[in-house]
Amino acid sequence: MLGSMRVAAIYDIHANLPALEAVVRDIHDAGVDQVVVGGDVLPGPMPRETIKCLLDLEIPVRFIQGNGDREVLARMRGAETDTLPEQAREAVSWVAQQLHPEHEELLAGWPATLRVQIRGLGEVLFCHATPRNDTEIFTRRTSEDRLLPVFGGANVPVVVCGHTHMQFDRTIGSTRVLNAGSVGMPFGEPGAYWLLLGSDVQLRHTPYDLAKAAERIGDTKYPQAQDFAARNVLQPPSEEETLEAFTRFELK
Repeated sequence: MLGSMRVAAIYDIHANLPALEAVVRDIHDAGVDQVVVGGDVLPGPMPRETIKCLLDLEIPVRFIQGNGDREVLARMRGAETDTLPEQAREAVSWVAQQLHPEHEELLAGWPATLRVQIRGLGEVLFCHATPRNDTEIFTRRTSEDRLLPVFGGANVPVVVCGHTHMQFDRTIGSTRVLNAGSVGMPFGEPGAYWLLLGSDVQLRHTPYDLAKAAERIGDTKYPQAQDFAARNVLQPPSEEETLEAFTRFELK
């Protein structure tokens, strides 16, 4: 079993159900043995349906918590956040209202990190943003000097992260650091991004019917449904402008 173990890492779904459904089809075709959901299942336009889709998979699924999931959970528990911009607060509130008590219990049970032994890669640490927390920003361009203190203590050969919604594969010190990209809110070429991990690493990109997805999302009552469909599905911001924007917030 260990010899052929294949793990799909799917991150930053943001309740974009059509994108997730397309990735699930690819995951089945790839003969995946385990799925790791790397956080930020939420917020987004189709929260209950997205969680159900993940829980209904016939493949073992393990979750870690992202900052988006954490904010939704806090809102479900009655906490107001001042760390998010107004638009994001509105989305988090709406999603929290769509969920049920069993969802609260589910989100609360997701750990911050996860370690999985994958033959050919060794021990792989899954985290949402960095091993230290779920909000730190770095990109494929962030200097190695800044990142060595962040990844040096991980003591694993491979770390998988997400959060910035842009796929990459780079080495920091002696650690291979992979960003899975985003299933539901990519930057760059439209579609859904994820990783297939086994004896090697595959950076995967799954195309799907964008017009139909935009229509389904537009039919929801999500507060920013039309904007989400336009800017996250049909025509995401370019990687270049996103990298430029992130420069202001990246690790110093």
